[in-house]
Amino acid sequence: MTPVVDTPVATRFPWAILAWFGALLALSYGPILTALVHQWDADPDMSHGFFVPAISAFMIWQRRHEVMAIKPHPDWRGLGLVLYGTAQLYLATLGAELFLARTALVITIFGAVWMLGGTRMLRKLFFPLFLLFFMVPIPAVIYNRITFPLQLLASRLAGDALSWMGLPVLREGNILELPEQRLSVVEACSGIRSLLTLTFLSLVFGHFFEKKIWIRVALFLSTVPIAIVANASRVTLTGLLTEWKPELAEGFFHTAQGWVIFLVSLFILILFHQVLTRAARYKPARTQTGSPAV
Repeated sequence: MTPVVDTPVATRFPWAILAWFGALLALSYGPILTALVHQWDADPDMSHGFFVPAISAFMIWQRRHEVMAIKPHPDWRGLGLVLYGTAQLYLATLGAELFLARTALVITIFGAVWMLGGTRMLRKLFFPLFLLFFMVPIPAVIYNRITFPLQLLASRLAGDALSWMGLPVLREGNILELPEQRLSVVEACSGIRSLLTLTFLSLVFGHFFEKKIWIRVALFLSTVPIAIVANASRVTLTGLLTEWKPELAEGFFHTAQGWVIFLVSLFILILFHQVLTRAARYKPARTQTGSPAV
């Protein structure tokens, strides 16, 4: 007798339907996408927005064989989500609410995948699609509530650090009075830029290089203290350099300094991952060594 080998049956994918629905999305959300790309280019806080859809598409491409192996089972609950996204876009357009209009695009994409591919396909693509929310700038109200406390915190930490180094400093809110210079910690120096980018990169890094959920969560949460400390260090370094050359507090050098501090923050995030990984490996080995032999 010859053994029977099960050969995988190729799944017929609804490419025509996907192309038609993609064209409708592009037509409906074209102005929203155009304005979004312009803001990525003009707003330094959202410069990472260009990478979000590219990384999301790359993740989906990596899973293409798994996705193609799933037999599409259209779920009409997804149509309800598509209609909700459409209604949100309509109301946001009437009220000139950019955040709701832009998140409506992501919600509609979720609904389209759910409606055309079914629940299994939605689960398979959930994380790459979820990352698309990071390409949408946060609302101005929330942005202002976050940046001002970060400005004060960076000013206080930098002032304490400069005083500890022996440099006389008088802090008034977000303004540091130095012997030869007045340093103002503005919104751009609040650290919100590095915080938004680091949170996105922590999720991507955890997805590619870590399988344990608790380590992924720890990496995500660690971005807050890392961004705060890194930004306070940048303000401290700027305060020291301006006492030597005031022109170093602005211009190209100041921008380059921000990039260097961000790369250091990313390195600290990777280093923290190595610490967590080694701790996770050490714990079971210690338990196994310390257990009494029976």
